[in-house]
Order: sequence, then structure tokens, then C-alpha cells
Amino acid sequence: MTECQQTNATAKDFRPISLDAINFLLADVRGALGPYLNVFLVTRQHWSLSEVGLVTTIGGLIGLALQTPAGALIDATRAKRGFIVAALAVLATGATVIALWPNFWPVLIANSLLAVVGDIFGPAIAALTLGLVARKQLARRMGRNSAFDHAGNVAIAALAGVVGWVLSQRAVFFLVPFFSVLATLAVLSIPAQAIDHERARGLDKESAADAKSASWKVLLEYRPLLIFAGCAMLFHFANAPLLPLVGQKLAFQHPTLATAMMSSCIIAAQMIMLPIALLVGHKADAWGRKPLFLVGFAILPIRAFLYTLSDDSAWLIAVQLMDGVGAGIYGALTPLVLADLMRGTGHYNLAQGAVATGQGIGASVSGLVSGEIVDHFGYSAAFVTLGIAALVALAAFFLGMPETAREHDEPLPVPAINEEAAPQETLGAG
Repeated sequence: MTECQQTNATAKDFRPISLDAINFLLADVRGALGPYLNVFLVTRQHWSLSEVGLVTTIGGLIGLALQTPAGALIDATRAKRGFIVAALAVLATGATVIALWPNFWPVLIANSLLAVVGDIFGPAIAALTLGLVARKQLARRMGRNSAFDHAGNVAIAALAGVVGWVLSQRAVFFLVPFFSVLATLAVLSIPAQAIDHERARGLDKESAADAKSASWKVLLEYRPLLIFAGCAMLFHFANAPLLPLVGQKLAFQHPTLATAMMSSCIIAAQMIMLPIALLVGHKADAWGRKPLFLVGFAILPIRAFLYTLSDDSAWLIAVQLMDGVGAGIYGALTPLVLADLMRGTGHYNLAQGAVATGQGIGASVSGLVSGEIVDHFGYSAAFVTLGIAALVALAAFFLGMPETAREHDEPLPVPAINEEAAPQETLGAG
């Protein structure tokens, strides 16, 4: 069998519904954690916001140290399915520990483990997608991935709301092991031989022979990638605490409906994210990445400032709808832009890990910063601070980030970095 025939054969073995199921179920796995943990610890275990912020920051920083090496491992390994399954096992174990022993040290250790594996799923699924789908279909497939992810978030938010109301907030965390098993089955439904591991790390056939021309130092010397990583860090610094802070305000106003109110916020945003992700996937090639991204970045500061205008529950949930536009665009476009930037380098997943590290730094630090601001100055001061950070991210992206969309057969000019490399080549603005 020739190489072309073998590729066609393995492509037939892959069913797109497998990727749909993975994205849907992984959203369910991660969706039962995050904001629910903050609300659970503050309202039921009576932790202070500073204690919650400290645990979040410590766990985040521990996980950050392994984000970029994990990306390099995803590039190198041909056991990508096993990598995801192992991360699911750790996630299920950590969620169970939090539910059974919600004390400082068990939660700190479990949350640290969750931080290590939590950001692996997005890059790993993007790598699988890149290795399974032709580049000319990539934008639509990434949009579809994101849409199923948001559909999963809606499902778990609704389910968590019912479980938290009928049983308890603690019971929500036991959903994680259940959905981890289902997600594992979905991952294993993808035939290992269907994955093009060279393409999954950013190498096309025409660029495979030149894989050594771009070393890992491209992460440090490629200006568009550095700008994107910096903007991603600021975006997550501003965005990560918003939903937990809103959830806390709602929980204090309605203690018996804390989980249900949090679920309302999540569902409201995710219902918007789903069609936004599909729209982005269909229009990213025609409209370009940068204009769409600017809309996503612009929504964030507006949302942060609007939270300060009223404490009414209906208002807070209504403003949360705007997160559906911003996060929907961001989630669908990020793996696509990184695929543009890293094409031909062989370091797609390494770049994803590096950007995830920047995102994690922003989210972890902001958890501590926002907690301290709320404890000393109140919620409005925290929302204003986060809104200002979001404005900085918007300005940086507008002024510094180039357009990355190109024809499918035209890779971006990435600098060749080795001992004999020429001076760095970067893209022009816009």
C-alpha cells in the first residue's frame, strides 16, 4: 500500500463524531470544577476570598511550570490519546479529593494537580484535530470543536444546577469521575493510525524536510507569537475572576440557590458562545482572524464595567451574556491562530503550551489580586481593575498583532532560528 493509499485508508477510519463527543464530554469534565469550587469553598466551607485566591494562585503557579514542557511532549509523543486519558484520570481523582476532604491542604494538593492537567486538554484536542483534518477544513473544524465544547458546558451547567439543588454543592464534584469515563471512551474511539503526527505538531509534507530549521527558540524570538501570548495573558487576567466574583455575589444574595444561580450565569454565556463559535469557524478565512479577535477583546472591558452598575441578579446574569461573544470568539480562534503562526515549525503544541502558560499566569495572579481587592475595597473596585487590564489587552492586540490568515498553501514567514540563522523575520502589522 502506497503512502497516499494508507493516508486515505486511515482517514476513512476516523469519524468526525468522535471529535464532537470528545469536545462535548471534556467540557462536562472541566465544567464541574472552576467557578463551582470557589462558590463551594466560600459559601459552604466558609473560606475567605483571600484563602481561595491563595489556593488558586499556588495551584496555578505549580501547573504553569509544566505547561510548556507538556506542549513539547504532545509534539514529540505518538501516544496523544494516552496522554489525554492519563490527564482525565488525574482530574477525576482531584475532584473526588476536593469533594471528600474540603480542607486547606487536601484542596491545595488536589487543585495543584488539576492545574497541571486542566490546561492540557485544549492543546491536546487541537493537536488531534490538526492531525486528523485537512488544513483547508481546519477553520470550520476548530469552530465546530468550540461549539461542541460550549454545548457541553451548557449541559454540565444545567446538570450541576439540578444536582446542587437536589443533593448538595459537594455532589457536583462527583460528576467529574463519571464524565471522565465517558470522555476516555470517546478518545479511544479515534483510531491511533488515523492521526498524522507530523501534521499534528505543525508540519505539512512540504515543510517536514525543513523541520530542523525552526528550533524551540522560535517561542522567544518570533514577535507575533510573543505579542499574542502577552495579549492572551492580559485577557485571562481580566476575564478569569469575573464569573467567580459574580457567582459569589449571587450566592450571598441567594444562599439556597447558589449552585443554580451559578449555572444560570454559565448557561446564559454558553448559549451565546455556541453559535458565535460556529460563525467564527465559517468566517475566519473570509473575514480574517484579527477583526474577529478585536471584537472579542473589546467585549471584555465593557462587561467588567457594566457589572459595577447594579447588584440586581437579573442584571448580573444579563451582563454575563456578553461573555458568550468574547469567550466564544477567543476559544474558537486561539488554536487556529497558533496553527497559522507555527505552520512549518513542528512546534505547534509547544507554542500552545507556552500560550497556555501565559494564560495561566494571568488567571492565577488575578485570582489572588481580585480576592485581595474585594476583601479590602469591595467588588466594584475589583471589576474596575479587571476592566482596565482588559483595555490594555485590547490596545496591545490592535497595535501589535498582525493578521495571520493566509492562503492554505502559503505558510507564514517564521524565522529560521539556528546557529547560522539570518536576522529575525517578522510580519508586518495588520
